[in-house]
Amino acid sequence: MKKMHKLLKEINEITLKMEEQYPELYEHLDENPLTIPINPHPHLDTNVFSDYLESLKTLLQNHIDKHLK
Repeated sequence: MKKMHKLLKEINEITLKMEEQYPELYEHLDENPLTIPINPHPHLDTNVFSDYLESLKTLLQNHIDKHLK
């Protein structure tokens, strides 16, 4: 359970950073395919949240590399 709590905390931190520092990126988060479950009752475990966190990190880093350098 600690790992899940840590993942959720990191997800919250990175989305808050996007909201505050990169609003142009934040407004498109709901378009991320990983946020849209395919089935009505998705199984959410640490692997799913870990993958989502990595996708957020990649999205942010790509945005920074592309637009701010």
